[in-house]
Order: sequence, then C-alpha cells, then structure tokens
Amino acid sequence: MTVAAAFAGMKRVAPVMFKAGCPDCRGRVELAASALRLAIGASSRTTFYSFTCPECGAAVRKPAGERIVELLTGGGVRTLRLYSTV
Repeated sequence: MTVAAAFAGMKRVAPVMFKAGCPDCRGRVELAASALRLAIGASSRTTFYSFTCPECGAAVRKPAGERIVELLTGGGVRTLRLYSTV
C-alpha cells in the first residue's frame, strides 16, 4: 500500500484555536495549540496554562481548572506534569 492510498480517505482538519485574554494589554487573542503550554500540578493552585501575548509580548500565566485542562489537552496543547504519579 502506498502512502497516498493510505491517506486517500482522510480530510484536512482545521487547526484548533483557543481564545485567551492578556491581563497586561487587555487584548483578546486567538492562539494555536502550539502557542500554549499546560502545567499540571498536584493541586489546583499549581495547575496553569501559559503563553506569550502576541500583541504586547507579555508572558501570561493563568490558572487552569478541570474543564480548561480537558479542553487544552484535547486540543493538542503540550503538557508538563509537575508531580509524580507513583
């Protein structure tokens, strides 16, 4: 089987975009999954997502509850676990 035959029935999928707000410039921005990072800690206080604001360049860090974690991981955002699962 050729590569072309293997992928013949697949459709092109639009990249997932996330909306976020910058607390520094108050801008509302759309970010691709590759522009976000998710850190999952042992508690809600240590679980957050971060990005660099494309409008002002500020480093932004925001808390991430269960629903945000679910959306970001499902959308392909790179994740770092800050605690041991053992």
